[in-house]
Amino acid sequence: MTKVNTKNIYRADQVGSLLRPERIKNARRKLEAGEITTDTLRQIENEEIKRVVEKQKEAGLGAVTDGEFRRAWWHFDFLENLTGVEGYWSGDGIQFQGKQTKSRAIKVTGKLGFDDHPFLEDFKFLNEQAGEHTAKVTIPSPSMLHFRGEVDPTAYPDEAVFFEDLASAYKTAIEKFYEAGCRYLQLDDTAWAYLCSDEQKEKLREKGLDPEYLVEKYLETINNAVADRPDDMTITMHICRGNFRSTWISSGGYEPVAAEIFGKLNIDGFFLEYDTERAGGFEPLRHVNRDDLTIVLGLVTSKHGELEDKEEVKKRIEEASKYVPLDQLALSPQCGFASTEEGNLLTEDEQWEKIRHVVQIAEEVWS
Repeated sequence: MTKVNTKNIYRADQVGSLLRPERIKNARRKLEAGEITTDTLRQIENEEIKRVVEKQKEAGLGAVTDGEFRRAWWHFDFLENLTGVEGYWSGDGIQFQGKQTKSRAIKVTGKLGFDDHPFLEDFKFLNEQAGEHTAKVTIPSPSMLHFRGEVDPTAYPDEAVFFEDLASAYKTAIEKFYEAGCRYLQLDDTAWAYLCSDEQKEKLREKGLDPEYLVEKYLETINNAVADRPDDMTITMHICRGNFRSTWISSGGYEPVAAEIFGKLNIDGFFLEYDTERAGGFEPLRHVNRDDLTIVLGLVTSKHGELEDKEEVKKRIEEASKYVPLDQLALSPQCGFASTEEGNLLTEDEQWEKIRHVVQIAEEVWS
């Protein structure tokens, strides 16, 4: 599959998470019941990751992930393994449309850092399986620690210092992933989608948060985090409106933050959700003012198994090309298939059909 602008982004790409196999789900239940050890679980995960990497290669993807098979959540598993962060059961989950997640939460209790993080070993295993393909690692964006976490004021009485340390921790993470062989890293971020939604911005204000301040601080923090990355390392961002059991949280087009994210965030590409009218039109893409920025259009939904009409997807790609040159566009599913271990409401066979569908359309558009 052809790369875009010689970067590690491919014309047909995917956001990262894949439906957890029943074998892994069963193994986790057995671990909780004390019937197997963590070593046994890891061996099962290893075998399933090997299998799913080969499936991705067979489907025609150029970049492969481990499907996030070792995680329960797309964000908490990474964040609570940062130095100075703790995970806990809060009693309240995150509210989606008609569904609620388990009650996991995180809090910052000490000075932030990145040290001996388990995701490094996880990536090394994936990289071995990738072979000549590109091994892609997905982690939550720095803004997610502030957006989803609670910061103990005794740990950080000055919020400016918190954001400085947060950027520094991520800078170290990027260095360590690079040393481990990573050349393609994706930051997953739901905060920007909330900041596109009038309803969600009002809820932020009710909590005493200023949306304009968040835009400024998140932009600054992410740019500081990625500033010194090596030239041959690609960093992208997926902006998500919520993905749990095929439901969602926020609505609204990208216009409220388009000038900031497309014009000021110093990353290499964006994975944008464009699977429903909730995402708005392509007009905000007029703010893309760099010829080295790739826009990956999430025109194929990961929330249900029905395949999109191929010609309709092509038509929408053509529509987007009125704002961004076709050479800077790529195609992907709109989100991962399992942002949490529960997964979306479709079968594994339907998942692979979706991925092959993306590959086939991309080959026909950019061949």
